[in-house]
Amino acid sequence: MQSEHLGIRPGIATIKNVLSFAALCLAAILAFSPASASSADRPATDWRARLQQELPLLGHRNWIAVVDSAYPLQTSSGIETINTDSDHLEVVKTVLDQLAKAKNVRPFIFTDAELKAVPEADAAGVIAYRESLARLVGKTDVQSLPHEEIISKLDEAGKTFHILVLKTNLTIPYTSVFIRLECAYWKPDAENRLRKAMASN
Repeated sequence: MQSEHLGIRPGIATIKNVLSFAALCLAAILAFSPASASSADRPATDWRARLQQELPLLGHRNWIAVVDSAYPLQTSSGIETINTDSDHLEVVKTVLDQLAKAKNVRPFIFTDAELKAVPEADAAGVIAYRESLARLVGKTDVQSLPHEEIISKLDEAGKTFHILVLKTNLTIPYTSVFIRLECAYWKPDAENRLRKAMASN
């Protein structure tokens, strides 16, 4: 009986060890599963939902960027990149339509200065893109800056403020649209009057 009793104990211990090992393996699998993947790996179908979810949280000094397919994955902690796998102008239109409905923010758009000079011979479709983007933007405030300067602005802002980058399937260079959000209910002239009044007191 004693030897039989001793023979059972190692069996139980072995089972416990196997179960513990299986639990560790399961934890490792879950850690690297799509549910725990980085924002760059989010499913392409959720970008509209993500935009609607984040827009009420965004405010002055946040950014939304709609970028072409070769735009780099930035590492600043505040920059969230989502692959939309969608048409570039469709994403731009959706973002601008949502911002037009927002009561908290309004867009100020930056485009790459290089876009104006990209020739059709080197980038087929760029002329049609420029014309379509101009129609989409309409009377919204737009400023052109060198591409590297805009990326630097996003890098710097991403250290403190959240930036949502929506990556599209467009393969024409210098076509990214960078939208800095401004307060919708407090205009620059009101801010200037406030600062002057504060300085005079």
